Amino acid sequence: MKTRRLVSSGSPFESEIGFSRAVRVGDHIAVAGTAPIAPQGGTAGASDVYAQTLRCLQIIEQAVNDAGGKREHIIRTRIMLTDIAGWKDAARAHGEYFGAIHPACTFVQVVRFIDPNWLVEVEADAIVA
Repeated sequence: MKTRRLVSSGSPFESEIGFSRAVRVGDHIAVAGTAPIAPQGGTAGASDVYAQTLRCLQIIEQAVNDAGGKREHIIRTRIMLTDIAGWKDAARAHGEYFGAIHPACTFVQVVRFIDPNWLVEVEADAIVA
C-alpha cells in the first residue's frame, strides 16, 4: 500500500471542512481548490484577477514543494473564475508561471466561492518523476 501524505497550508477551512491543501500518494500530488489568501489572512489582490491568480499559484507551488514535488512536476491546472470575462488576466498569470512547463489547463466559470471577494480559485495535479 502506498503512503498517503497530507499537506496543510494552515487555512482554518481545512479543519472546518475536513480537507488537506494537498495529498500525495506515491508519485501523484493533488492540490485542492486554492483561493487567493494573503499571507496575513484576508484576500490578496482585491478586485484583481491577475494578482489573485498569481497568489493562488504561489500557494499551490508551496503545497507541491511541501509534498516533495516541484513546479515543473505540475501536469494539470483548473482555473475557476466567477466571471469568465476575466480569463485573459488569469491566463496571463498562468502563462507567466507555467510558460516553460505547459501543463494541461482548463478554465471554467462558477457562480461564486465561499468568500465573495475571491474572483478565482485554482486546482492542480502533479506527478513527481
